Amino acid sequence: MAWTTAKAQAAKTSSRAASGSPFGKERIKLNEGWRFMRYTMEPDKLIYDVRPPIQDTNDSKVADSKPTEAVQVDKKEEVLKTWILPSGNDFINDPVKRHTRPVGDPGADFPFVKATFADEAWEAVTLPHDWAIKGPFYAGDRPEVGGGMGRLPSHGVAWYRNKIAVSAADRGKIIYLDIDGAMSHAMVWLNGHLVGGWPYGYNSFRLELTPHLNFGGINQLAIRVDNPNYSARWYPGGGLYRNVWLTKVAPVHVAQWGTFVTTPAVSATEAIINVSVQIENKGKTEQTVDVKTQIYALNTYSKPTGASLASLPTQKITVKTGDHQPIEGKVTIKKPKLWGPYPTQKPNLYVARTSVFVGGRQVDQFETPFGIRQVKFNSTKGLLVNGQPVRIQGVNQHHDLGALGAAFNVRAAERQLERLRELGCNAIRMAHNPPAPELLDLTDRMGFLVIDEIFDSWERRKTPHDFHLIFPDWHEPDTRAFIRRDRNHPSVIAWSFGNEVGEQYTDTAGAAIARKLHDIVHEEDPTRPASASQNYAKPDMPFTKVMDFLSLNYQGEGIRDAPAYAHLKGIRTSPLYPAFQKAFPDKLIISSETASALSTRGSYTFPVATENSAPVSDGVGGNPVTKEVSGYELYTAQFGASPDKVFATQDRHPYVAGEFVWTGWDYLGEPTPYYSARSSYSGIIDLAGFKKDRFYLYQSRWRPDLPIAHILPHWNWPNRVGEVTPVHVFTSGDEAELFLNGQSLGRKKKAEYAYRLRWDDVQYKPGELTVITYKNGKRWAEERIRTTDKPAALVAQADRSAIQANGEDLAFVTVTVTDKNGLMVPDANNTVSFSLQGPGEIVATDNGDPANLTSFSSHERQAYNGMVLAIIRAKKGAPGKLTLTIKAEGLAKTQLNIRSN
Repeated sequence: MAWTTAKAQAAKTSSRAASGSPFGKERIKLNEGWRFMRYTMEPDKLIYDVRPPIQDTNDSKVADSKPTEAVQVDKKEEVLKTWILPSGNDFINDPVKRHTRPVGDPGADFPFVKATFADEAWEAVTLPHDWAIKGPFYAGDRPEVGGGMGRLPSHGVAWYRNKIAVSAADRGKIIYLDIDGAMSHAMVWLNGHLVGGWPYGYNSFRLELTPHLNFGGINQLAIRVDNPNYSARWYPGGGLYRNVWLTKVAPVHVAQWGTFVTTPAVSATEAIINVSVQIENKGKTEQTVDVKTQIYALNTYSKPTGASLASLPTQKITVKTGDHQPIEGKVTIKKPKLWGPYPTQKPNLYVARTSVFVGGRQVDQFETPFGIRQVKFNSTKGLLVNGQPVRIQGVNQHHDLGALGAAFNVRAAERQLERLRELGCNAIRMAHNPPAPELLDLTDRMGFLVIDEIFDSWERRKTPHDFHLIFPDWHEPDTRAFIRRDRNHPSVIAWSFGNEVGEQYTDTAGAAIARKLHDIVHEEDPTRPASASQNYAKPDMPFTKVMDFLSLNYQGEGIRDAPAYAHLKGIRTSPLYPAFQKAFPDKLIISSETASALSTRGSYTFPVATENSAPVSDGVGGNPVTKEVSGYELYTAQFGASPDKVFATQDRHPYVAGEFVWTGWDYLGEPTPYYSARSSYSGIIDLAGFKKDRFYLYQSRWRPDLPIAHILPHWNWPNRVGEVTPVHVFTSGDEAELFLNGQSLGRKKKAEYAYRLRWDDVQYKPGELTVITYKNGKRWAEERIRTTDKPAALVAQADRSAIQANGEDLAFVTVTVTDKNGLMVPDANNTVSFSLQGPGEIVATDNGDPANLTSFSSHERQAYNGMVLAIIRAKKGAPGKLTLTIKAEGLAKTQLNIRSN
């Protein structure tokens, strides 16, 4: 079977129509003016549902530990679940299974939902807001929140309040509250009425406010979020951590995520575009509606440009009150500009502008950005995009943005993608949840391929309070909402509806749940393939048979199968690419998680493993005192493999379509192997955005035409004079000669299935290491590193010299500790302080050290192996010059200017 899809998706799921448009539609960002309070004592009793007691507080289990059955709860407390469940009714297909709201408004008498409550003492916040990221970190052996969830106070119950004015002129419109993400178990009150909510913290959702609004007056909005401890295997963040919108529409309008653009036939000469539109009538009478859609090209700023390229025939339909009515049409575009992944193709975009008319008057306009492309999943040729083979060079990414936490920021996400593009990465797997919608806007615009994913657990649990508690009630509405929101994004090439779920172990019972989810996905989007990642299920198991393509975590290169892993307990699997390919010759194979290599930037331990892959342990690649993992990039999680081993296994099995490395960037939480730390060790790039040595190993493979030569380790070892200090070289060349203080240490050539060059018997002496690399016998690239003098100065560099004065844009400033010759001192750990003059603020600092428990909000931070980061934000509406002053005791201070426009 060869899956074919040629797709598109709305970068914005609602009209771009501005306030004051002729048909009165508005979409207002509701991010300012909020008051916030998190309980420090016993919370209120307005609970969504009763949770099981915590019986196991160990959060440092190996990531591939077997999930367990749910714990049954004897419910005695009054809960609000039955009032919240109807919020998902639009995403439940069978009317019989939809929920009826009970009578009454629970919580109406609670002080926080009332307009009369005085909240001036609460903290004033602007969304997106992550209440936990400022800390402080929990330290010690028995923290309230452990390393698995990042040692930050993301747990607890909090309230957000805001007053919204709605004009009397809006009477007769339908008013919605659109929340892009609330962590978690959100429940919303308006003017004392419980409107609804949504428990899953990663999905976007909509609630109608109209029945409870005071038109022409002030309305009190109150949102309660409840984020339980032991609810995740990584840092979830807390609060209203994505954008919130107020959407005003006419009674007849395009439904939420109500368009679906597909391109079933694509060639260089023409493309057929199908547009499906759901029209909703929230009015009191049946309406006859005319619907017209026009196609425009989008420019590099995602704005329509030029005249309409094509128009679908205007269609007339009748929509009953309270009903949704679908219409479909198609049109042909001549000589289409195709969407394709960077750098071999261009991510060209179009927009379908749908206009809705009642009685000849326009009442709505809805814009759906999309891309014209053809994607084929071929079991032997791999991934084909617009007929061209594309090797998947992907990474997994968690949702946090490092020192900024879970609060989404477009510039921070763009910076991550820019660095990954420099690496040679062309694909992202969203691990393990729906991303912020703006992130998919970025992947569309920048030309990344995406596997969009939902659910880290189904009915079986990984942590005591994770999604398994709400899966029975919410798996259908969550899955349908997820697909509808994202299905027009051209960057999304496949769906994943589960990650390493416990149902892999339950034979036909688990396969039945997988089939149910698989079928829901295809009901919403029959054009893309769907799968769930497997780290346990084997080719002969029923779970595997459900999948459209094979999404393998670590099984391809084998799990705990090499000699260095023989002593470990857990899943043990020999390399299984051949077995899967033999069992399913018509299914594409993707390695959805590979490597899980571990390291800390710029730190090295000795001796160095002679194997090309070894599990980290205390004294073997790992230092339990400093909580560092050696940067020789040979050490892995217990279930993992080094990049070298992964590369060799994939090269031996060329039918595998590619890989998604675990992970692109370090992320908060899951700090394997040292759970007394705060953040992961698995990234190719550290939490601050600084490149680890592994960056150059992947770049050498993924950008073979880029001249690369990289030496490791650094050459500052005053206590190792005369001792063996192995030198490794990462290069896109095939041969290299190494010199120490001008003396050749030999010329070496890469062996077959070898991806680094090793000089393992070098005796350390201070001075200069030089490597000259060759490709096909010709000089290719070189690098020199030297033993430095002591720290003498600070050098600062911003990623951009000018940013926008919109309260959202950021500048990332890298500070390097250098010696008198301007060389970075690779073992410097000076304490650096930051101060800012001008209309802006220092949002956060970081240094990339997973074990550093200094609050991200601190303006003083120790450099880690010569580097430290500061993040600057300009104040909204206050342009001017920002001057960052950087000091460290005994070093020459420096200043950096950034313009706020």
